[in-house]
Amino acid sequence: MPKLACVAGEPSGDLLAAPVLSALNQIPDMSGLEVYGIGGPRMQAEGMRSDWPMETLSVRGYVEAIKQLPAILRLRKELIQNLLNEGRPDVYLGIDAPDFNLGVELQLRKAGIPTLHLVSPSIWAWRAGRIKKIAQAVEHMLCIFPFEKEIYDRAGVSASYVGHPLASDIPDEPNTALARSRISELLKIAPIEFSGKVIAVLPGSRGSEIEHIAPIFFNTMLLLANRLQGEKLQFLIPVATPHLREPLERLLLEAGKLNPDIQIHLLDGEADTVLEASDVVLIASGTATLQAALWKKPMVISYKVPWLTAQIMKRQGYLPYVGLPNILCEAFVVPELLQDDATPEKLADAVMAWLNSPAKVNQLQERFAKMHEILRRPTGVLVAQAVVQTIDTHRHKTKA
Repeated sequence: MPKLACVAGEPSGDLLAAPVLSALNQIPDMSGLEVYGIGGPRMQAEGMRSDWPMETLSVRGYVEAIKQLPAILRLRKELIQNLLNEGRPDVYLGIDAPDFNLGVELQLRKAGIPTLHLVSPSIWAWRAGRIKKIAQAVEHMLCIFPFEKEIYDRAGVSASYVGHPLASDIPDEPNTALARSRISELLKIAPIEFSGKVIAVLPGSRGSEIEHIAPIFFNTMLLLANRLQGEKLQFLIPVATPHLREPLERLLLEAGKLNPDIQIHLLDGEADTVLEASDVVLIASGTATLQAALWKKPMVISYKVPWLTAQIMKRQGYLPYVGLPNILCEAFVVPELLQDDATPEKLADAVMAWLNSPAKVNQLQERFAKMHEILRRPTGVLVAQAVVQTIDTHRHKTKA
């Protein structure tokens, strides 16, 4: 029975890996495939056994990681010991989470276990020196952006472009009316009451993001509600994971005290439906910004991390953009308000600018449509084929 060990460190990795496991389940040669390691609910729904909690790895930034470091190191040690002994797999697939996965992959590859890595670390944006460690740790890199393969080819690292799975999952054109109907059903709100402007607010999928950026986003919503008095205005917040609901509910309660009429709704999951239903998106930097772009939505990107984390990131970065839509378009097609610029006033101004500029929104949607076409590949199938090919190649080597 073939064995695949894989590790996803956060909800975005869970989202990326689920189509891979689904595709593997359709391949006859992989019948009875045992999949285990660290994963989220989507991967588990495809038959994966998650032996450790994914939440342990879901931290953002250097300072936050230091706080969680003992638990992370303990988990990595246990994982490596398991995979080198009784849980030895035919292949290891690391999904993103490079600070964790590259260390695991290095040890496993030294022990003769083939390693694949899905989602290249952002060596094109910052910490370019990591490519040396990648060359030692990763047998084959699976790139989700088209420009990355050339970087690995130049460095002599085997790599292939597999596209981004979200580009296949998300349709070319959003059905905003249908999405709003779905939201109104979930919230038990009459569709007529759910008309007007809808603003999606995505403060992140990690506890540290909720701590640092969510309060600013809630104050931004209060400002927008005040500026758009007299208009029907709904704010939708998809709750990425269950443990984030409590801190968001506390912020919601505080906002309700300041403005009892404000319409802010929390929905468990439903990020795609929320994005499809929206007019504008206020969003924390991360994979979700690409999601919003594929739904062809104008957005305002923001983040705020502790000062020390920001200084370290600034020194190691060399791209002017942090948001994936801007990186892929190689231009500031959507505003980025970061650190000291992440104020409720500036964020509200930027959201209002989109609401007041339909022609600019149309231009952005055309640009996002071209990006969508480039990113659309059968990603799950391509990664699954790479897994199968790697297993077959190493089995033939072993027999020889």
